[in-house]
Amino acid sequence: MNKLDNKTLEQRFKFPIILVSILIPVVVAVLFTVKLKDFGIEVEPLTFLPPIYAAINGLTALFLVMGVMAIKNGNQKVHERFMTTAIACSVIFLVMYVAYHMTADSTVYGDIDGNKILDAKEKEYAGTMRSVYLFILLTHIALSVAIIPLVLITYVRALAARFDKHKKIAKITFPLWLYVAVTGVVVYLMISPYYAN
Repeated sequence: MNKLDNKTLEQRFKFPIILVSILIPVVVAVLFTVKLKDFGIEVEPLTFLPPIYAAINGLTALFLVMGVMAIKNGNQKVHERFMTTAIACSVIFLVMYVAYHMTADSTVYGDIDGNKILDAKEKEYAGTMRSVYLFILLTHIALSVAIIPLVLITYVRALAARFDKHKKIAKITFPLWLYVAVTGVVVYLMISPYYAN
């Protein structure tokens, strides 16, 4: 493939990347508000999923770090496998996350009695940790939306063998994606004491 073909490949993916980058957050936001029980579909809440998708976030972080280590050691094939696996993990996470929220009510941080309402006493008990949790959660969500086009552009530039441009954007994509993966685990660990309620 010559340089012109490589550039053409990148241009061919431009519209699909834009479309996917818009559709995923919109579809997830819509599905997040949809409960299957509202449509008469009675299913048990998939309460077993959060620790699984938190672990998948942890694996994503591990694959990202190992992928960067592989390319720094000059092993392009191993790097490619780790990064492709990290993308697959992110997709699996997303499917599980949506499935969980379509079958279970959201958990409120600090809601000790499990009534989905944070009263003054619970809010006081949660203290500043609630603010820390909300900051981590909100940055996690915002950056998870922002990394969609970054990951796709980075991947397409590698496919097109435009490694100079790939490396340039990967320096932005990697730390943001790693932050999203790691904070996914942190968010789970912080909210998990309230799942049982």
